[in-house]
Amino acid sequence: MNGFGADNLPYGVAAPPGGAPRCVVRYGDDAIDLDALQREGRLPGLPEHTFGGAALNPFLALGRTAWETTRARLQDALGDAPRFPLATAEILLPVQIGDYVDFYSSLEHASNLGRLFRPDAEEPLLPNWRHLPVAYHGRASSVVVSGTPIHRPSGQRPGFGPTEALDIELELGFITGPGNPLGTPIPAAHARDHVFGFVLVNDWSARDIQRWEYQPLGPFLGKSFATSISPWVVPLQALEPHLVPARPQEPEPLPYLRTDGDWALDIDLEIELNGTTISRTNARGLYWTFPQQLAHATVNGTNVRPGDLYASGTISGPAPGSEGSLIELGRPFLRDGDTVTLRGAAGEISLGEVTGTIRG
Repeated sequence: MNGFGADNLPYGVAAPPGGAPRCVVRYGDDAIDLDALQREGRLPGLPEHTFGGAALNPFLALGRTAWETTRARLQDALGDAPRFPLATAEILLPVQIGDYVDFYSSLEHASNLGRLFRPDAEEPLLPNWRHLPVAYHGRASSVVVSGTPIHRPSGQRPGFGPTEALDIELELGFITGPGNPLGTPIPAAHARDHVFGFVLVNDWSARDIQRWEYQPLGPFLGKSFATSISPWVVPLQALEPHLVPARPQEPEPLPYLRTDGDWALDIDLEIELNGTTISRTNARGLYWTFPQQLAHATVNGTNVRPGDLYASGTISGPAPGSEGSLIELGRPFLRDGDTVTLRGAAGEISLGEVTGTIRG
């Protein structure tokens, strides 16, 4: 089933020809209509019209028990569930994203960028990097679904004009569920109750604008012009068989960042530029895991809401050809007309792809 079989069943939003957008689950090359399935009485126990809108947020808000029960009922209903072909459907952004955070969780990427951006420094990593998952708040309003054209941004670099260093960042992102009351951190051990599923992320980056603006407060206009995500949210439950031991951390993290069990995701990733694969890597090498990211993001009591997006930061490996950005690969920056596609798969579980073409 091209990576979208019964063991996957990722969620999304799609509109059939002449029809309104509705919440769906992908099964092979078809979209199972969740609202129709609920109206038939085959998804009992959910609030009325859970899937009647153009975003998954009402379902995400219901929490883990509802997610797992619905998944089991969907697997039982696959044979005769109402569906329509995806080939003629419009595929839309799957969630209404209220907040977007981008981490910096790859040791190799952080080291590579440190050498490039601070060539005179003795140590490429800043002193705090091994103590906490570094992150910044991005612009939720400019998160777009795969296939949306990317317009070349302008800004100070330090002169003003269109960026001359447009880059990509290969990332993995998770979508949150019910969230937490303001003032109440989410422990790392509770990640399964709050992380609904995963998408591929391309955090487009204007490196010349970024280099000029990022000190002392970090990324801003060099990042906020666009972030692309894949249209299918693969449930954490589908990825459970692909959780593996995380890499060792030194020094030992503070207690709120410590985890028990296997939390690294064994997901193969690749970058394709204009039809040619230019990099292959794997998410299991990330230094900071997603439960640690969520725990750190909320340790000060900030609240998470259904549909928030938390991205890993660029995923780079240690071997040549496993870097997650053009600047690390030593390749030219993007030209107008270039098309970039990121893909990911955990064994037979496909995360699909996220594609964008540069417009001047």
